[in-house]
Amino acid sequence: MRIGELSKRTGVSIRMLRYYETQGLLKPKRTRSGYRDYAQDEVQTVERIKLLGSTGMTLATIQQFLPCVRGETPVLEPCDELRNVLHEQIRLAELKALKLAKSRDILERFLYEIEQESPLTGK
Repeated sequence: MRIGELSKRTGVSIRMLRYYETQGLLKPKRTRSGYRDYAQDEVQTVERIKLLGSTGMTLATIQQFLPCVRGETPVLEPCDELRNVLHEQIRLAELKALKLAKSRDILERFLYEIEQESPLTGK
Protein backbone atom coordinates (compact mmCIF):
# COMPACT_ATOMS: atom_id res chain seq x y z
CA MET A 1 0.00 0.00 0.00
CA ARG A 2 1.14 3.57 -0.58
CA ILE A 3 1.94 6.02 2.19
CA GLY A 4 -1.34 7.92 1.76
CA GLU A 5 -3.38 4.79 2.39
CA LEU A 6 -1.27 3.90 5.43
CA SER A 7 -1.84 7.41 6.74
CA LYS A 8 -5.62 7.12 6.30
CA ARG A 9 -5.78 3.68 7.90
CA THR A 10 -3.72 4.66 10.95
CA GLY A 11 -4.58 8.33 11.43
CA VAL A 12 -0.88 9.20 11.36
CA SER A 13 0.27 11.99 9.05
CA ILE A 14 2.36 11.22 6.00
CA ARG A 15 5.08 13.44 7.41
CA MET A 16 5.18 11.43 10.65
CA LEU A 17 5.25 8.14 8.74
CA ARG A 18 8.26 9.39 6.80
CA TYR A 19 9.88 10.37 10.09
CA TYR A 20 9.22 6.89 11.50
CA GLU A 21 10.99 5.53 8.44
CA THR A 22 14.06 7.76 8.98
CA GLN A 23 14.16 6.52 12.58
CA GLY A 24 14.13 2.89 11.44
CA LEU A 25 10.68 2.11 12.82
CA LEU A 26 9.16 1.43 9.40
CA LYS A 27 10.90 -0.25 6.49
CA PRO A 28 8.78 0.02 3.36
CA LYS A 29 9.88 -1.52 0.12
CA ARG A 30 10.17 0.67 -2.96
CA THR A 31 8.39 0.21 -6.24
CA ARG A 32 10.30 0.48 -9.52
CA SER A 33 9.18 4.08 -9.76
CA GLY A 34 10.49 4.81 -6.25
CA TYR A 35 7.20 4.95 -4.34
CA ARG A 36 7.07 3.55 -0.84
CA ASP A 37 5.21 0.25 -0.70
CA TYR A 38 4.05 -0.66 2.81
CA ALA A 39 3.14 -4.21 3.71
CA GLN A 40 -0.14 -4.95 5.51
CA ASP A 41 1.66 -5.64 8.81
CA GLU A 42 3.00 -2.07 8.86
CA VAL A 43 -0.50 -0.89 9.84
CA GLN A 44 -0.10 -2.94 13.00
CA THR A 45 3.42 -1.59 13.52
CA VAL A 46 2.13 1.99 13.36
CA GLU A 47 -0.64 1.14 15.83
CA ARG A 48 1.98 -0.30 18.18
CA ILE A 49 4.11 2.83 17.82
CA LYS A 50 1.07 4.93 18.72
CA LEU A 51 0.31 2.73 21.74
CA LEU A 52 3.87 2.87 23.06
CA GLY A 53 4.10 6.58 22.29
CA SER A 54 0.96 7.23 24.33
CA THR A 55 2.89 6.06 27.39
CA GLY A 56 5.39 8.87 26.93
CA MET A 57 8.12 6.71 25.43
CA THR A 58 10.54 8.33 23.03
CA LEU A 59 10.95 6.89 19.56
CA ALA A 60 14.36 5.53 20.58
CA THR A 61 12.73 3.58 23.40
CA ILE A 62 9.88 2.49 21.14
CA GLN A 63 12.44 1.12 18.71
CA GLN A 64 13.73 -1.11 21.51
CA PHE A 65 10.22 -2.31 22.36
CA LEU A 66 8.85 -3.03 18.89
CA PRO A 67 10.55 -6.44 18.63
CA CYS A 68 8.79 -7.46 21.85
CA VAL A 69 5.30 -6.56 20.63
CA ARG A 70 3.99 -9.57 18.78
CA GLY A 71 0.77 -11.20 17.80
CA GLU A 72 -2.46 -9.72 16.56
CA THR A 73 -3.01 -7.54 19.60
CA PRO A 74 -0.57 -4.88 20.86
CA VAL A 75 0.55 -6.95 23.82
CA LEU A 76 4.15 -7.24 24.96
CA GLU A 77 5.69 -10.67 25.12
CA PRO A 78 8.43 -11.12 27.70
CA CYS A 79 11.73 -9.64 26.57
CA ASP A 80 14.19 -9.97 29.41
CA GLU A 81 16.58 -7.45 27.91
CA LEU A 82 13.93 -4.73 28.16
CA ARG A 83 12.94 -5.12 31.80
CA ASN A 84 15.41 -2.42 32.84
CA VAL A 85 14.02 -0.10 30.19
CA LEU A 86 10.50 -0.71 31.51
CA HIS A 87 11.61 0.03 35.06
CA GLU A 88 13.21 3.26 33.84
CA GLN A 89 10.08 4.27 31.93
CA ILE A 90 7.97 3.66 35.04
CA ARG A 91 10.39 5.74 37.11
CA LEU A 92 10.22 8.58 34.58
CA ALA A 93 6.41 8.43 34.58
CA GLU A 94 6.39 8.60 38.38
CA LEU A 95 8.72 11.62 38.32
CA LYS A 96 6.42 13.38 35.83
CA ALA A 97 3.42 12.61 38.05
CA LEU A 98 5.22 14.05 41.09
CA LYS A 99 6.16 17.21 39.20
CA LEU A 100 2.58 17.63 37.97
CA ALA A 101 1.23 17.16 41.49
CA LYS A 102 3.67 19.77 42.80
CA SER A 103 2.63 22.19 40.05
CA ARG A 104 -1.03 21.59 40.88
CA ASP A 105 -0.37 22.28 44.57
CA ILE A 106 1.36 25.57 43.75
CA LEU A 107 -1.49 26.63 41.47
CA GLU A 108 -4.07 25.72 44.12
CA ARG A 109 -2.13 27.78 46.68
CA PHE A 110 -2.07 30.78 44.31
CA LEU A 111 -5.80 30.44 43.71
CA TYR A 112 -6.51 30.17 47.44
CA GLU A 113 -4.44 33.29 48.17
CA ILE A 114 -6.15 35.25 45.39
CA GLU A 115 -9.61 34.20 46.54
CA GLN A 116 -8.81 35.17 50.13
CA GLU A 117 -7.86 38.69 49.02
CA SER A 118 -10.60 39.13 46.40
CA PRO A 119 -12.95 42.12 46.88
CA LEU A 120 -15.77 39.90 45.65
CA THR A 121 -15.50 37.71 48.73
CA GLY A 122 -15.73 40.71 51.04
CA LYS A 123 -12.35 40.11 52.62
